[in-house]
Amino acid sequence: MTFWQYLIKRLAYAVPVFLGISLVVFSLIHLIPGDPALAFLGDTATDEAVNQLRKSWHLDRPLYEQFFLWLGAVLQGDLGRSLHTNQPVTEIIATKLPVTATLAAISLVVSLVIAIPAGILSALKRNSLIDHATRIIALLGVSIPNFWLGIVFIIVFAVYLRWLPPGGFHFNKGFWAGMEGMILPAGALGAAYAAITMRMVRSSMLEVLRQEYIETARAKGLTEPRVIRKHAVKNAIIPTITVIGMQIGYLLSGAVLTETIFFMPGIGRELIIALAKRDFPVIQGLILFFAAVFVVTSILVDLSYAFLNPKIEYS
Repeated sequence: MTFWQYLIKRLAYAVPVFLGISLVVFSLIHLIPGDPALAFLGDTATDEAVNQLRKSWHLDRPLYEQFFLWLGAVLQGDLGRSLHTNQPVTEIIATKLPVTATLAAISLVVSLVIAIPAGILSALKRNSLIDHATRIIALLGVSIPNFWLGIVFIIVFAVYLRWLPPGGFHFNKGFWAGMEGMILPAGALGAAYAAITMRMVRSSMLEVLRQEYIETARAKGLTEPRVIRKHAVKNAIIPTITVIGMQIGYLLSGAVLTETIFFMPGIGRELIIALAKRDFPVIQGLILFFAAVFVVTSILVDLSYAFLNPKIEYS
C-alpha cells in the first residue's frame, strides 16, 4: 500500500469517528443542567422573554433537529456563534489558539528535555540508585494533578520567593518576559507528560538493549557510546513517538485547567468561561476542536513511522 492510499484510508476511517465524536459532544453538552437563555437573561427575566430568546437560538426545537442543524453548519466550517457575545466560534479559536499552542509547545519541549535523557539514563543504570530515583519521580509526576502542581508553583515561586510572575501571557512585553511567564505553567503542565514519556523511553531502551543486533554491534568493536547512540536510542525512540504524538492532544486539553489557574487567555480558559455561562455553541465548538486535534495527531503519528524506520510498510 502506497503512502497516499494509506492516507486516504485513514482519512476515510476518520469520518465516522468524527461523526461519532460530534454526536457524543452534542449529547453531553445538552446534559449540562441549566437553561442558556435563563442564564443569559437572569433570574428576573419574564417567561415570555426567555421563550423568545430560546426560539431565536433554536433551543425550542427537538434535540435531533438542533444536532443536524449544528452538524450541517460544522461541515460547512461554521461552528456557530457565542450566545453571549455573538462572536463566531471559529474567530474565538483563531484568537485564543496562539496562547494555547505556545503553552502546549513549550510544555512539550520541557517534557522531552527532561524525559528522554532521564529515560535513557535510567535504562542504562538499571536497578541503580539513579534508576530508582527517576522511577519514583516519574510515579509522582503521573500521580500529581497538574492544576495542584500549578497552585504549588504559584505559592512557592511567585508568592514567597517572587522569582516569577504568577500568571498571565506576557509575550506582548517582549520575548524574555513572555518566556519568564511561561516557566510556571509549562513546568506544571509538562511534568506529568515528562513522567509518562520517561517511563516509555526507559521501557523501550530496556527492550532494545536485549536485542541480538546490540550484541552484534558490540562484538564488531563499536564503542559503547556509539552502540547506544546509533543503534539503541534510534530504535527505542520509535515506539515513544506514539506517546509523544498523543501528548500534543493531551497538552491542549490539559491546558484547560492550567490556563485557568495561571489566568492565561487561551482556549482552555475560554472553555471554562463558556461552561459557566452555558454557552452551548462555544462549548461544542471548542470540545470538537480538541477532538479533531486528537484525530489528526493520531494520523500524523502513524504516518511518521515509515519516515523514522524505512522497514515499516503502510498496511
